[in-house]
Amino acid sequence: MNSQPVRSFGLRFNDWFEKYMFIVIPVSLILGFLFCPVLSAGVDLVPYLFAYLTFVMALGCSARQIRDALRRPLAMAMTFALAHVAAPLAAYGAGALLFGADSPYTIGLVLFAAIPLGVSSVIWIGLSGGNVSFALAMIVLDSIVSPFVVPFIVDLFFGAHIEFDVVSIMSDLAVIVVIPTILGVTVNALTRGRAKPWSAPVALPTSKLAFLGVVMINSAAIAPHVIAMKRNMAALLPVVVALVALCYAMGWFGALPFRGRPMKATFAYCTAVRNISLGLVIALKYFEPAAAVPVVMSILIQQPMATLQHSLLKRLATASKGMSLRS
Repeated sequence: MNSQPVRSFGLRFNDWFEKYMFIVIPVSLILGFLFCPVLSAGVDLVPYLFAYLTFVMALGCSARQIRDALRRPLAMAMTFALAHVAAPLAAYGAGALLFGADSPYTIGLVLFAAIPLGVSSVIWIGLSGGNVSFALAMIVLDSIVSPFVVPFIVDLFFGAHIEFDVVSIMSDLAVIVVIPTILGVTVNALTRGRAKPWSAPVALPTSKLAFLGVVMINSAAIAPHVIAMKRNMAALLPVVVALVALCYAMGWFGALPFRGRPMKATFAYCTAVRNISLGLVIALKYFEPAAAVPVVMSILIQQPMATLQHSLLKRLATASKGMSLRS
């Protein structure tokens, strides 16, 4: 049997998903709300879906790419500082001012800023002419340290106010993020980089389906709580929009010390696009459902704003090219 049509369909589906991701993800979120009674029964599947998604992401990262990223300590430090110091401080400040320091909405805002960088940033960085290798290595490294970073940030801001199991969070992050990441990088090394192109026609589209499964199941799980809190949505939405926009703005600031368009495009997304599906998993398991609401809302905002960012980068590149031609 000729497998070429199947391989071709898998790659076409993956390309289609990445092109229309900014529409597909919000639609999946809405479907989770609509089919809440059915989908909420699949909550136990979420860690396995997420682990698979992480493994496929890591298949595309080699040890050499990680070494190359480590040779750019200033760029690494800037990314971590903006993503996991400046952004959480801004999230906590806004949440505490508007909702109170102990509010679950404040916890959700800080959790959004604390979670690792999102793999979907690689798609936008590639489309915008950025440094894909550096971004992918940063995502892998950020995922590996997430069992320490996420609990530390949450405990730093809320340790005296809320009770949560730090050790349990760390062990869960190790199982659903760190181990699949290390396995993916190891398989890449053992196969000398051939594993990803060989598995891509199946692994890439199925990982996208796993991602949609995580989004739909988690949105179904919190749907009743979102409906019950609908009066607060009008106040929360502008805060989430402002926080996501600020994270993108921080990317532009972080790019200032670096020359060349590739790093500008890389920072523009690296510091803003987060692993929101992981944020949902953590919020629903360890905090009250209201803490997941800002994370859910950021799903609706993050990808459309990434589209606007891409349009802005294209316009700037066109303007820069026109100026160089005139000179």
